[in-house]
Amino acid sequence: MTNSERYKIEAKARILKALAHPTRLFIIDKLKERTHCVCELTELVGADTSTVSKHLSILKHVGLVESRKEGTMVHYSLADECVVKCVGCLGEIVLRQLERQVASLADDA
Repeated sequence: MTNSERYKIEAKARILKALAHPTRLFIIDKLKERTHCVCELTELVGADTSTVSKHLSILKHVGLVESRKEGTMVHYSLADECVVKCVGCLGEIVLRQLERQVASLADDA
């Protein structure tokens, strides 16, 4: 593996690691609908502000979300629409797995 290949693979792994938490996937889902401030996301997630801020920081660090400050409020949005496609593909994989499980259970009956 070349240094360039290693760098690209490690960068992808960092992004996948950032997505590997249910709360962060939920935040991505909400941000694909529209921009949200931390206070809105805190309410939607049902967690305290520091927890949501930490999740947003992780997503921002890997380039999945970006922030814009307006007065005292910080608004978050998706940095790239590609993340919507990526998370959408994950959803399709989950649906296919569920369909296979249901079919397997039906075959066993």
